Amino acid sequence: MNWTGETGGDEGVDVAGPTDAQSIVFVHGAMFTRKMWLPQTRELSEEYHTVAPDLPGHGTRAGKPFRMEPAIDVLEEVFETHVDGSAVLVGLSLGGYAATEYAYRHPEQVDSLVLSGSSVNPVNTMQLGTRLTGGLTRLLTKPDLGKRAGEKLAARWVRNRELPPDIEREIIDSGFYPKQFGDAAPDIAGEDFRAKLSSYPGSTLILNGENDKLMRRGEQAHAKAARDGRVEVLAGVGHICNLHRPATYTDRVRRFVQQTVPAQR
Repeated sequence: MNWTGETGGDEGVDVAGPTDAQSIVFVHGAMFTRKMWLPQTRELSEEYHTVAPDLPGHGTRAGKPFRMEPAIDVLEEVFETHVDGSAVLVGLSLGGYAATEYAYRHPEQVDSLVLSGSSVNPVNTMQLGTRLTGGLTRLLTKPDLGKRAGEKLAARWVRNRELPPDIEREIIDSGFYPKQFGDAAPDIAGEDFRAKLSSYPGSTLILNGENDKLMRRGEQAHAKAARDGRVEVLAGVGHICNLHRPATYTDRVRRFVQQTVPAQR
């Protein structure tokens, strides 16, 4: 097998694993960077080709606020540069919405989908809630004091997880971007992601944390809208379930890939 090690240079993409293996692209959530996927990419790159980019507004792309169109541009570049044909697409929170949008636009490039913390469809009453939450976040993070408080809370949360010290350090050193909660909200509010998911012909795993009460809303309807959808819930964890129970999350992704990709290729 051809092998590529982890890279994280100016392009803001981590790539690891055998280049001729099945590709898995990981899309991070708001506030975090591509480094939030290190527990998964380190483990899965032993058998898969893993790719994790920074989204606009985060990490190496923090110079501009998050918008969906530039985010799709990033994913298109990732697929063109680092993926040979198609890949499994895994997204959490904001990354789940970006992954859904990408699968809607480029279904032929997505072997299967894993969506975490993104079952809420931001339409109707949830459209207003999304806009209000975004506005409040922008207000709270506009002063430097609020921004720094959010960063400190995020760093403390990461330290309280049982992560290997080197992974914990990389996640914290890559920075936190709480303002992007606010910047992203008006860009996704009103978009019917459930309808977009319904047009994707592949298999979809809705993989949520049990305690993620808000972002789990509608998970059964989300899975039902998908052509081949299923729901799995990780017990005792919240929104950022891939870091709260990293080994279990990784195992669920691996099992889903093993179950779905061979049938599609």
